[in-house]
Amino acid sequence: MDTSSKENIQLFCKTSVQPVGRPSFKTEYPSSEEKQPCCGELKVFLGALSFVYFAKALAEGYLKSTITQIERRFDIPSSLVGVIDGSFEIGNLLVITFVSYFGAKLHRPKIIGAGCLIMGVGTLLIAMPQFFMEQYKYERYSPSSNSTLSISPCLLESSSQLPVSVMEKSKSKIRIISLLAAVPFWYLPKSLPRSQSREDSNSSSEKSKFIRDDHTDYQTPQGENAKIMEMARDFLPSLKNLFGNPVYFLYLCTSTVQFNSLFGMVTYKPKYIEQQYGQSSSRANFVIGLINIPAVALGIFSGGIVMKKFRISVCGAAKLYLGSSIFGYLLFLSLFALGCENSDVAGLTVSYQGTKPVSYHERALFSDCNSRCKCSETKWEPMCGENGITYVSACLAGCQTSNRSGKNIIFYNCTCVGIAASKSGNSSGIVGRCQKDNGCPQMFLYFLVISVITSYTLSLGGIPGYILLLRCIKPQLKSFALGIYTLSIRVLAGIPAPVYFGVLIDTSCLKWGFKRCGSRGSCRLYDSNVFRHIYLGLTVILGTVSIFLSIAVLFILKKNYVSKHRSFIMKRERTMVSTRFQKENCTTSDHLLQPKYWPGKETQL
Repeated sequence: MDTSSKENIQLFCKTSVQPVGRPSFKTEYPSSEEKQPCCGELKVFLGALSFVYFAKALAEGYLKSTITQIERRFDIPSSLVGVIDGSFEIGNLLVITFVSYFGAKLHRPKIIGAGCLIMGVGTLLIAMPQFFMEQYKYERYSPSSNSTLSISPCLLESSSQLPVSVMEKSKSKIRIISLLAAVPFWYLPKSLPRSQSREDSNSSSEKSKFIRDDHTDYQTPQGENAKIMEMARDFLPSLKNLFGNPVYFLYLCTSTVQFNSLFGMVTYKPKYIEQQYGQSSSRANFVIGLINIPAVALGIFSGGIVMKKFRISVCGAAKLYLGSSIFGYLLFLSLFALGCENSDVAGLTVSYQGTKPVSYHERALFSDCNSRCKCSETKWEPMCGENGITYVSACLAGCQTSNRSGKNIIFYNCTCVGIAASKSGNSSGIVGRCQKDNGCPQMFLYFLVISVITSYTLSLGGIPGYILLLRCIKPQLKSFALGIYTLSIRVLAGIPAPVYFGVLIDTSCLKWGFKRCGSRGSCRLYDSNVFRHIYLGLTVILGTVSIFLSIAVLFILKKNYVSKHRSFIMKRERTMVSTRFQKENCTTSDHLLQPKYWPGKETQL
């Protein structure tokens, strides 16, 4: 289902088989009545296919947006979240190669419809755990009553403090729609007849040149059905033919490396925004959906317009693909300078006296100011002191009393806050982490601007790359080539990229949470600088490798184009010389064979 909609339309609109012995007057003289059904069915197919892509993008986008929530919900590290995200691609691997090969020769609309049904059932299975698991519970400090009674957090830490039970409303309203998208495909014919006017058209557009195939390659005798065994015997030779094409193989490697970069970046982008700029999870996902996704859509559309309007050649498409990658990753480099410093967290990034740096070790959480409190070092219940420093818990801040009024909880007489306070007497705090420094919101704005431009630039090369892929292979192997391409992207990029990105991101964790059973849970606090260098650095390194591979693709294309052009010129010159020589020989022989005079010569002249 990841095969481009253009290719699906091209496969669907191939010329239907003309029965032997039947006159073809309708083909030679098409009428408006005959064009109308084809046009209507094509519009239905295009609309249904667009809806399928919408449903699929909605499912994948929603899954990406819930990465951080899944991590907190099940208290798991980023590496395991990456495995969960990558497993979304595994189901496609079982059938994608065979569907792409046999699907081009069988009833394509019904195959697409069956795929939509399977995809719909799969999305229902993804949402199923939400309805059967217990309520979501997370650790958060709360006094035992809703009154304004003063309670000592320092004493409660080892006695009666309990986690608050919160019911997370189900957000699995997306069911995921794919079942409805499958309905129209079951009522569409196997193929549509192509009008004679289109066949005789001398249009030089990209569609008529490269997407539509020569229909003589696909005609079959009357009554001959596709046999699975015969097609299976051609599977390995077709596969060998594809990988023997240097342009296709290099472009496949280029796309695989680039999608490793893009998949890892997109998967952890909400997490990066949360940890780097102190934004909430909902705000991070909202911003990505509001500005980044439209930028990508506009870039893809712009690339298609450029290819169509300027009739760019295959070498031009490769150059546009390469240029967009180079400019996009150069812009991405500027994000290294748009980061925020670590939050001031006592015992982790700053000392309890407010000085930097501090050794990243759990023992640093304890100090003289909280030595008399029996605090847990595994809990993460952040409290923001009036001195601007975040404390892991109110107990570790040495707070003696607390007061709750509605949803607000205020802690007083916090000994650790007092020793680092800029003003004497300010030893109180509130529940939650302190905001980052004043320059961080401005950095976040710059990050959004650069991110939008980068997304647009990188997606601008999407259509040129797709056209390059279609032009470098034989027409009868297009569907199979796209299937192998999609399979490679999923196996070598979609599955491993979120995993190793998550593993490396976990190395920047400063404070791990712990489950009730005592095992390590999800990360509560990251080192912003290390996180930024790992996330951006890995993306840029993979992008740079893909750029070098793109240069190799362009080099091979130019080499093949020059060699073919030279051979064509040499062949034409040899033909012209041979023709001139034959003419000269014919003239000489005729002159020798003809006598100087014969009867009636003047009359005939």
